[in-house]
Amino acid sequence: MSADPLFPGFTTGFHSCLDGVDIAYVAGGNGPPLLLLHGYPQTRAMWSELAGTLAQSFTVIAADLRGYGASSKPEPNQDGAPYSFRDMAADMLSLMSALGHQRFHLTAHDRGARVGHRLALDAPERLISLCLLDIIPTTDVWANMDAEMSLAYWHWPLLAQSPGFASSLITPDPDGFFEHCLQSWGKAKLTDFDPESLEAYRAAWRDPAMIIATCADYRSGAFADLDHDRQDEQKTIQCPLLVLYGARGVLAQKFDVGALWRRRASGPVQCEAIDGGHFFVDTAPTETLAALRDFLHAPP
Repeated sequence: MSADPLFPGFTTGFHSCLDGVDIAYVAGGNGPPLLLLHGYPQTRAMWSELAGTLAQSFTVIAADLRGYGASSKPEPNQDGAPYSFRDMAADMLSLMSALGHQRFHLTAHDRGARVGHRLALDAPERLISLCLLDIIPTTDVWANMDAEMSLAYWHWPLLAQSPGFASSLITPDPDGFFEHCLQSWGKAKLTDFDPESLEAYRAAWRDPAMIIATCADYRSGAFADLDHDRQDEQKTIQCPLLVLYGARGVLAQKFDVGALWRRRASGPVQCEAIDGGHFFVDTAPTETLAALRDFLHAPP
């Protein structure tokens, strides 16, 4: 194990899952276990400004999803396998078991939040609480893919195209592509992001293998993940649920986010808007941290 400069006081490790995928993570702190997951096109670095404070009360584990950051990037097949949310959720269950945490809190953003939703349906007994950041259920995204949604979520159908097509468009200028994503989805400027975290994102997304893997993630999202969610339409999230979303993002403008999630939960649900767009963890860390701590210290 070694140190990660973005997570002072944390240890860095790799966990090998049964299918040979290695999951990179950092761990630190004391108290009940709390797993933090990132989204697209980021890495565990997105939690660097919050992790130290959370580690005062929790044993914090921040992991890179398969295909992202320092985790393994297995070659995908035509259907996007092995990058389903079920695959990624199994990775995290394996990691937390290996670290000795049979039950844990889970807080996750974007693609990581979809992994969290799948984990809550596949292994409800493992979660103490769940916090989902700036998503609505996958089936609701595709069901509402009208002109407005298509313009806002243009990357969903683009990245889900035949293997090699989207990655060939991104690879020549990954900084240009992904920095556009951060600024447009986030309703933000690059200067709103922590410089060290931003450099960690750039280092990760410049890897051609990550570009290919993350396109497979979205391809799986349009096929395998959508099928899994339709099959589990009657399953609900059983643990206490907190939903946070960007007050200036597309979800706030188009949906009653809380109502969509209350239909998917049998336990108590809290919903709160955070100032900013999609990447409010990066651009409004103090407000985000306050909402998380209130919920995690006393989930309903």
